[in-house]
Amino acid sequence: MTATANVGTTKSGEAGDRAEPVADFSRVNKSFGAVRAVADLSLTLRPGETVALLGPNGAGKSTALDLLLGLRNADSGTVRIFGTTPAEAIAAGRVGAMLQSGGLMEEVTVREQVGLACDLHPRAYPVDQVLAAAGITDIKDRKVNKLSGGQEQRVRFALATAGANDLIVLDEPTTGMDVVARQAFWATMRAQVRQGRTVLFATHYLEEADAIADRVLVLHRGGLLADGTAAEIKARAGARRISFDLEGSVDEAALRGLPHLVGLTVSPRGADGAGSSLRISSDDADATVHAVYALGLYPRNLEVSGLGLEQAFLAITDAATAEEAGNR
Repeated sequence: MTATANVGTTKSGEAGDRAEPVADFSRVNKSFGAVRAVADLSLTLRPGETVALLGPNGAGKSTALDLLLGLRNADSGTVRIFGTTPAEAIAAGRVGAMLQSGGLMEEVTVREQVGLACDLHPRAYPVDQVLAAAGITDIKDRKVNKLSGGQEQRVRFALATAGANDLIVLDEPTTGMDVVARQAFWATMRAQVRQGRTVLFATHYLEEADAIADRVLVLHRGGLLADGTAAEIKARAGARRISFDLEGSVDEAALRGLPHLVGLTVSPRGADGAGSSLRISSDDADATVHAVYALGLYPRNLEVSGLGLEQAFLAITDAATAEEAGNR
């Protein structure tokens, strides 16, 4: 797949689009044996953006992040950060990263672990400031190997923000965090972006991407399938969501014959299962609703709305998969 990103409008405004790129992938390819993990990938990140990286399992997200952080080398194409190599940008203290695993030492305290990161960072913040920003001051004297999963994530976040990084890369950053910790985490990230920094995060929590990201990148089979705001990604899916309840039994086969149907989910409703709740995706909601009534059905609690980011993500990736299958 060959795709060059069209940079969407961001909350940081047009000035950010004119600034020097923070990171740039230019026709990057990476394979592991017969598996092409990244395929002719081109995209650009600019200052002050919060960018969500989405994609189904095997889409190339982790490989793309590894290439960005210099953990792997591309087979072809170039990856640049602030106009230089990833290794040079990281050595200069311009990049912070929070990965899903690794990076933590056992049998040391949280403060010792974070303090080491501060000591090594070329543009370090005071260790107590880093602990407070990550919300881990109360566990600073606890051994790292005695932490819960959510606490470990917050320690990794502290390591990623131990100094004045211009680019912060986060891989599934809120996994294991409770709701309060997630809210505090993203409040801290927003503060980083307000200072002109760029945040790139990969996540499976699409509601976070919808709420947090200025811009959404969707990878599919190693290539860039979509690039824009969450609203633009939803609009690209070209479908709307119809939801309603029905009394009595449901003829699901008849419903699957509705015009402009993209997806259908039927769930039992009520303790006795006498009714059903239906969720329909349609690329012409008016025609689909009209056809529901034409079947002699009487929907209750009828609602028609735009797709959420998760439904839009599934719609465009499923469509891409279907198109590829049809071209074989």
